[in-house]
Amino acid sequence: MLDQPRMNLAEAIPDAVRHLLALEAMIAKELDFTLAHLLKVRASQINGCAFCIEMHMDAAVKHGERPERLAALPAWTESPLYSEKERAALTWLDEVTLISTYHASSKAYEGLKPYFSDEEITWLTLLSALINCWNRIAISSRVQYDAATVETAKRLAEHR
Repeated sequence: MLDQPRMNLAEAIPDAVRHLLALEAMIAKELDFTLAHLLKVRASQINGCAFCIEMHMDAAVKHGERPERLAALPAWTESPLYSEKERAALTWLDEVTLISTYHASSKAYEGLKPYFSDEEITWLTLLSALINCWNRIAISSRVQYDAATVETAKRLAEHR
């Protein structure tokens, strides 16, 4: 049985949500949409955030991502469906998400350099931190994904 939602951040502290959404918009301007959603889904899988998994899988599919790539994401290290560039980004995302285990290793960081500029690496790092923030908010809030509710929350945060 699912827990009832505990809180609604967009209603309780809309300014904070507005700032988080502004960061999302900044990241979206800097990183490829397909890669960004793969990373967001992956972090959400690691963290067990059903809300964010559903939301980002929905967005990725609507944008043209292949369902089989999303389905194979938990086993991305063994799947041929991802490019070397995506693998480098997924490695970094995994290590930033599991920071207490991997400490964002030099090997993972250096693995980004053939594919991403220094500035892009900072954006990838910010994306990794932000999706982990959203995961923690969604999980602790016990909120369930509904596309209409997400749009309403965005509007509430934008207009307060």
